[in-house]
Amino acid sequence: MPDERIPGKLIGAIVAVGSLAFIGILTETVMTVLFPQLMREFNVDTATVQWITTIYLLVVAATMPLSSYLNRRFKHRTLFLAAVSLAVLGSLIMIVGHAFPVILTARVIQGMGSGVATPLMINIILEQSPKSKVGRLMGVGSLVITVAPAIGPTVGGAVSSILPWRAIFVIVIPVILLISLPVGLKCIEQHRPTEEARLNPLQFVSIVLALCGLVMFLNQAGVAVSAAVAGSSATVSAVFAVVSLIVGLGSLLFFGWSSKRSFSPLIRLGWLRDPMVLLHLVAYMLLPIVGIGFGYVITNVAQLSLGTSAFLAGALVLPGALIGAFFAPVGGMLYDRFGPVRPILVAFFAAICGPILLLVFSMRLTSVMLAGFYFIFGLGYSLGFSNIMTNALRNIAPQFMPDGNAVFNTCLQFGGAAGTALFSTILSVAQAGSGEEGSDAFRHATAVGGSWTFATMIVIVSIAICCLIAAFRIGAKRK
Repeated sequence: MPDERIPGKLIGAIVAVGSLAFIGILTETVMTVLFPQLMREFNVDTATVQWITTIYLLVVAATMPLSSYLNRRFKHRTLFLAAVSLAVLGSLIMIVGHAFPVILTARVIQGMGSGVATPLMINIILEQSPKSKVGRLMGVGSLVITVAPAIGPTVGGAVSSILPWRAIFVIVIPVILLISLPVGLKCIEQHRPTEEARLNPLQFVSIVLALCGLVMFLNQAGVAVSAAVAGSSATVSAVFAVVSLIVGLGSLLFFGWSSKRSFSPLIRLGWLRDPMVLLHLVAYMLLPIVGIGFGYVITNVAQLSLGTSAFLAGALVLPGALIGAFFAPVGGMLYDRFGPVRPILVAFFAAICGPILLLVFSMRLTSVMLAGFYFIFGLGYSLGFSNIMTNALRNIAPQFMPDGNAVFNTCLQFGGAAGTALFSTILSVAQAGSGEEGSDAFRHATAVGGSWTFATMIVIVSIAICCLIAAFRIGAKRK
């Protein structure tokens, strides 16, 4: 049927917009493998340096609630040009910045660019894809984004071994300007009219405060525990953690209350009354805690416990992330053919075997084991993850899809930010008081911290699987 063909311009638009998110995630994972080097260059500890990743993910998460409003108010091409501008500006600042606060500022700008680009790509897919090809194209979109974690650590390790790490950002600017920009200008089309949507600034501020407060709580709680273990004062961090939690939860509750009573809410939330969709959302937020945090854990355990180089640590992530990324479209095709239940559940029952094996062998890991067990997780994760959002959005009314897209992508980025903060905190607590980096005691402490993180990953994935099983049971009863 002619209406079921995938237009070439749609593929071009997905690649153009997705490549901006690709570059943002690429630079995020590049920086992750460079943490030990950056700690020495900027004279910061593990809990501080992780903000290079956390603040990027947090800004992406804070920008994505705007995507429903931006999608209704502005044309796709306008949003694409804004994302390009922010990505280029952030990269330029990374090149010239030589102070840690300047680097964080650049990551904020880059996060804003990715926060516009990622939901824009998903909205284009949902609005313009043939219905029978939605799962497949969502898999293609996932491929565009998830290839970046596959090659990021390897690129970071390779570049840092022969060039200054800032050369990475010198490389990405021509890619944006010579590939993403011209392809996007040629292929991005507008299939739905814009609306006179209004921005509710109070609701936007409240959701930003909620996200920042919750992530700051995780970070400062970790700092407080780490300080207490090391025998130093933890009072300031503990107070800051409690205040951040109160602000975060209070702002989140206010956002929900205000959205229900607003004539033009920032995000329409009525569709969340469906328990099946809500359970999908919980799983979609929990799984990136592990999926995004895994890259941080593998590369840092490899360097700080096994004593590998940055290049080898990055290469350990490559096989699992790369094969997993290229299997994302396969997961979408399985969804289109068999429906959601078997493709999603089988994928995550396979994925959880990775952290289980890592926990079992945590105190006698080798580089080959790290790479192999992560391979298992990466393959299962990529086969099933994008299908969760695809299935949830298929169960809400079409007019609410931009709102669902905004919420799901916000939860994805928040989960990633929380995962990096959580796992860096666990490693910091384990390393506290264990001596200098490179010593036997420090390496053993890092291995212990690794075992704690793998156990935490198992619990998180198990909860997500339970949520999905419950959601599928609700769907089965309705049928």
